[in-house]
Amino acid sequence: MTTTDADAGAAEARLTIAHPAGLHLRPAALFVQTAGRFSSEIRARNLSRDNSPDVNAKSILGIMQVAVSQGDQLLVRALGVDAAAAIAALTALVDGNFGEGATREGGRKAQEGH
Repeated sequence: MTTTDADAGAAEARLTIAHPAGLHLRPAALFVQTAGRFSSEIRARNLSRDNSPDVNAKSILGIMQVAVSQGDQLLVRALGVDAAAAIAALTALVDGNFGEGATREGGRKAQEGH
């Protein structure tokens, strides 16, 4: 679920990647391009891997470094004036399966209490 803090200009989402390629090749490029449209700082971390680094989501090398496979859960955090819009756009991209075929309903995993 997406959470926001309007006062701090912060937002985050936990996204489950359904694409068969995970965040590799075309999906990774689309993710980075989408993140790059916003001025907010956007960070990502693969919650499904124990030693996943926190990386710049606007960097293709960073996104490749977190090694996101199909079914992995990705934490995406944004900080800045357009943080909520950035998270909304990235969530829509993931939920729409990166524009390929059927959309994935429930790409976001709800957090209890939010």
